[in-house]
This record gives sequence, structure tokens and C-alpha cells, in this order.
Amino acid sequence: MSFTPKTPYLTVDGIIEIYDEKDNFKGIVLIERKNEPTGLALPGGFVDVGESVEEALLREMREETGLEVAITKLLGVYSDPVRDPRFHTASVTFIAHAKGMPVGGDDAKKAGVYSLIQIPMDELVFDHNKMIEDYIQTFDRGICNI
Repeated sequence: MSFTPKTPYLTVDGIIEIYDEKDNFKGIVLIERKNEPTGLALPGGFVDVGESVEEALLREMREETGLEVAITKLLGVYSDPVRDPRFHTASVTFIAHAKGMPVGGDDAKKAGVYSLIQIPMDELVFDHNKMIEDYIQTFDRGICNI
């Protein structure tokens, strides 16, 4: 009899802050998902075997948005067993920054930049509204226009 561990799938999500050439904050990136569950989401995906969460984040951001990002900090780990309607996932969620405009790729139909006051929170899938709410709580409003 062999033991097969049953653990959540490990994922990463990224809150990508977009800055213009003068380092003015423009907003964060959201993608429109091609696959179920459909709706708006933070870019992200699964961590591949042999890959660190940081490597997975950089890869997923590039695949879904075309952006090369720099990780600035860890926002948190989100592991509610019902956060993903497909199966139990645990997401390591980072804050990153980039310059340029995102372009949807891989399983992202579209990608766009949203100011913090324009985010349609009721259209977000998974628990990404919670992640964004947590991000806004830690956001230094003195640095930029939201």
C-alpha cells in the first residue's frame, strides 16, 4: 500500500503595478479569462514541478500579459478551500511592478490596466477581490493618484 499525499494545488497570482516613463502609478493589471471560471482576474497560474513560486510568477506574468515584471513584495498566501470552484488551490500572491502596456496571452483573452477606483470588484473571479482589498489596505496613497 503506497501513500499518495493529497494537498492543494500551488498557484501564484500577481498584482502588477503599472508605472509610466516618469514613474507615475497608472493602475494594476487585470486579465479577462478565456477559461472557466470566466471573468476578470489577476494574472497568475500554477507552479510547475521544479519551479520556485518566484519563477512561476515571472513566467505567468510574461505569458498572460507580455510584461517583464519585478517582484517588490509578498502580499500573502490565500488558501480558502473554496477560493477556486474547480478544486482546492493555495495561492502565493505577490506585488510586482512593470512599465508598458499589457497584452493578453496564453489563457488571458485580454489584459488591461485599471486604476484602483475603476476595478469592477463584482466581476472578479476566485478570491481576487479579497487580494485587491488587502493590497489597497497596504497601499501608500501618498505616492500616487488612485
